[in-house]
Amino acid sequence: MENGSLDKILYKNHHSNIEWVKLYAIVIDIANGLQYLHHGLVEQIIHHDIKAANVVLDKNFSAKIADFGLARIMKRDVSRVDISRTRGTPGYSAPEAWRPQSQVTFKCDVYSFGMMLFEVLGKRNNGEAENWFPGLVWNQFENGNLEHYITTDCGIVEKDKENASILCKVAFWCVQDDPDLRPSMKDVVLMLQKEKLVKDPPFPSFYFRRASSPMVDVEVPRRENIEREWSDKMELDPMYPQNIIAGPSHASV
Repeated sequence: MENGSLDKILYKNHHSNIEWVKLYAIVIDIANGLQYLHHGLVEQIIHHDIKAANVVLDKNFSAKIADFGLARIMKRDVSRVDISRTRGTPGYSAPEAWRPQSQVTFKCDVYSFGMMLFEVLGKRNNGEAENWFPGLVWNQFENGNLEHYITTDCGIVEKDKENASILCKVAFWCVQDDPDLRPSMKDVVLMLQKEKLVKDPPFPSFYFRRASSPMVDVEVPRRENIEREWSDKMELDPMYPQNIIAGPSHASV
């Protein structure tokens, strides 16, 4: 992709002047892509590793979800899927995905998306232990200082303050410990597009955890199995939207 991955855009100095309105549009692109994976196919797809590094940008800065190496396909009549080992990236993975021999739903992607929203807002990696950004933001929100904080410490200008506040509150809803409290990606899209009111979120239990947890092994499926699954998926529904790159490891089809 012409503009590389989103994390490079967020962290590289020569791209630090990207307008907030463009970042907000990128976030909505990603939300629409996840909505399609969760609700728009014959079978449901759980990505399992949503983060800025797994989003690529074309020449127009349109976002596309990539790297389906840990993705799972789930039948519509199945509400949960078993995982034998932890999947995803520490700092982004949902609590239920940390536990071996547990069951997960598409809501683990919602959690990771929420953590990625903090990454976009703070332009820093959620794996950084010092001054962990999601915790800092919650403190400011709880004390009624959110808008002041995002304009003074996050570089958000006055005209973008409303969208940044919405993004932040949506992120807090997405990272709730209880998967049932997390919104669906359909609702996330509506909230980001200001078509649904974003209520004040409840206290997120992640505040008691730090993203500095030791790195854990992740289960990496055999590549030939991944490619066969995605080949079958393309036969089921070949019309992927513009913000999806199907296939493992940034492979485009």
